[in-house]
Amino acid sequence: MLTGVLFAILAGLLLGLYALPEKFTKDFEFENTWSMFFAINTFVVPNIAAFLLIDGFSDVLSAIPSNVLIGMIVSSIAWGIGAMMWGKAINHIGLSLGFSIFIGTIILVGSLIPFFIGGIPASNVFLTILGGLVVVLIGVMANGRAGIIRQKDEEAKSEENSNKGGSIVTGITIAIVGGLLATGFSFANSYGAEIIDQASQAQGNASWKSAIAVMYVIYMAGGVAIAVYFIQQLSAKKLWGKFNTPHLGKNILLTSIMGVFNFAASVVFAYAAFKLGKELGGSVGYAIFNTACVVTAIVSGLITKEWAKASLKAKNSLYLGLACMVIGIVIIAYSNTLA
Repeated sequence: MLTGVLFAILAGLLLGLYALPEKFTKDFEFENTWSMFFAINTFVVPNIAAFLLIDGFSDVLSAIPSNVLIGMIVSSIAWGIGAMMWGKAINHIGLSLGFSIFIGTIILVGSLIPFFIGGIPASNVFLTILGGLVVVLIGVMANGRAGIIRQKDEEAKSEENSNKGGSIVTGITIAIVGGLLATGFSFANSYGAEIIDQASQAQGNASWKSAIAVMYVIYMAGGVAIAVYFIQQLSAKKLWGKFNTPHLGKNILLTSIMGVFNFAASVVFAYAAFKLGKELGGSVGYAIFNTACVVTAIVSGLITKEWAKASLKAKNSLYLGLACMVIGIVIIAYSNTLA
């Protein structure tokens, strides 16, 4: 159990840090940075990882029943759209608040999805998980409040009040809708993990490699939806020429780091869910994974001075949110000991 919890926390750390390099790209618009990241993240990294590390990978894919594969693909496309929307949301409301609202929605809905697939556990376990989720969501709301206060502080100092209000409302809306769609990740993982694990181990692969195969299906399917969107955006805004910059090499390196961290985070989570067990891995592991991600993202936002101009009121609300999320993680992790 402890191994699964630790891997879930490690996955959250990786996911919480993956977007940081985006701050250091140069001469790119939002669409350039994120289209390059998603291209590397959903097509390049999964193919390299799967075909290099998994023996008989083509046979593993062909062994997946068509109904399972279709279910995974449809839910993964929803996840891909949601992930793209999160990238758009942080443009409006910043990394910390964007993560809080987006991941908060994912934690609430995504952590409950596995129960509809595998059944509800014993009442004491289920109620403990729900209690932990409530504490986490109190933290998420405190972080959201902190972000709204921070933006009002910045508006007051800059005296640019005309357009900012719409920006934060739009950003919050995008983050919530994106979070709901992104729970397709949880469904796809819970729906296909056991079958893919059996197919992978039948080819003589170690159990941890099954996580790579699961993420391959999710990322490749989700990447198609994302690619369609960004091709349209780059063409409509005439941004293809922006890739022709002296900083292209550096930008490729930075987005590649983002892609590797993001994919690695998902693989580590899938392995954590496997170690936590069939009954609670998808719910307990998913909640720990995403909560650790939020905490990491907020701390990184503090380190990179994202909250430098915020008032004490905003920072106190942020710290309260962080404390609640850490306590929530502990409660959710404890629930696994009751199973």
